[in-house]
Amino acid sequence: MIAAMPRLIGAVMRRLLARSMVLQHGTIPRDPVAHGNRDAGQLYVHVPFCPSLCPFCTFHRVRFQRERATPYFAALHREIDRYHDAGFAFQDLYVGGGTPTVMADELGALIAHARNRFALRHVAVETNPSHLTEPIMNALVAAGVDRLSVGVQTFDDVLLERMGRRVYGTSAEIVAALTGAAGRFKTLNADFMFNLPGQTDGMIDRDLATVLDIPAVNQATFYPLMTTRGSQIALRARMGSSPNREHAQYERIRRAMTARMRHSSIWCFSIEPDSIDEYMAYHDDYAGVGSGAFGYLGGRLYSNTFSIKRYVDRVVAGRPAVTGTRMLSERERMRFDLLIKLFGLTLDKHAIEAKYQGRFRTTLWKEIAAFKAIGAIEESTTHLRLTEPGLYAWVVMMREFLSSLNALREDMRAHLEAERQQDREPIRLVAPTMPNA
Repeated sequence: MIAAMPRLIGAVMRRLLARSMVLQHGTIPRDPVAHGNRDAGQLYVHVPFCPSLCPFCTFHRVRFQRERATPYFAALHREIDRYHDAGFAFQDLYVGGGTPTVMADELGALIAHARNRFALRHVAVETNPSHLTEPIMNALVAAGVDRLSVGVQTFDDVLLERMGRRVYGTSAEIVAALTGAAGRFKTLNADFMFNLPGQTDGMIDRDLATVLDIPAVNQATFYPLMTTRGSQIALRARMGSSPNREHAQYERIRRAMTARMRHSSIWCFSIEPDSIDEYMAYHDDYAGVGSGAFGYLGGRLYSNTFSIKRYVDRVVAGRPAVTGTRMLSERERMRFDLLIKLFGLTLDKHAIEAKYQGRFRTTLWKEIAAFKAIGAIEESTTHLRLTEPGLYAWVVMMREFLSSLNALREDMRAHLEAERQQDREPIRLVAPTMPNA
């Protein structure tokens, strides 16, 4: 029954997200540092710089320039300090991008600074295959990084060329780089994409066989292609278009990966039972630091400015970098929790009812009943769990959710000039300096 539902599920998600995933502009946003949930366990730091800009990427990224990146890293220290001074106590740090390892020394200092401010349990960092060099890996190990996520995307050289990814290595070079990282990190994750234009079953099978043959890789994540209008045009110009084979390719991936690894989320597969997965699956709330970073604190979604200069100027002047916010209704927050918790495969019924003072089931009974009716979830006395057919239903919903964030990024970029005009208060420009640890 569920096989016929993905298109309907996607349409329903798009309609719901169109109402809720809209940030408010034009007024001074509420500062999440002053009004956020201090019990948030996750700190997300965004480093937008990349050596090369891939046409399919929808994240906030700019071409790396050392003269821009140096003051940016210093500003990250100061924004982290704002959360520390306000009483936040983060447990986990996730540094994404962009390519956070463009300046490994600055990244190491940033992680050390965060460790000095918070009692961190885990530190996860994203990178690209060409950055798996001895100096960079040594710096990451010294900083205590225990999850390194490497953006492979595919091992097919033709697709890498069409995607603009050959700058990060050929298939053989990527395999060698991953192999060379053996034993350095508790979790070495390789990121892949599927449902790419021109990607055949044979290409998928070779990706699967190759990654499963690299002992150093103990986790692999397979994301469906997610685009915005802008990136879709750029991607089509480079790669053309092809029929949507998302469902068939996901099932192909799932069957091959679960024969050797276990599901740790709907599209992540791990060898170790306690491997760290993506940051959204582990914490109800998370703070976003850096230009273009999103945060979610106490039911409030917010985004920092996408202007690198404005971000640095505001943080150095001691002002919040947030430029758009939206307070979700309780029902929207419950739907978000249902989506994200089951993204991690199970939802603890007792914990979620305690969070909402016993109102969760009575509020979302229709949604839960509908998912049970189509066979997407099953229920025990303590948990809601995704069924095997329900995994792809959640892939569709998470793809729509993350696509809505991509649309928000386009919206935030469109507001850059308006931000500059609205920012009427004088900013005292101070040369950014590295704060003391």
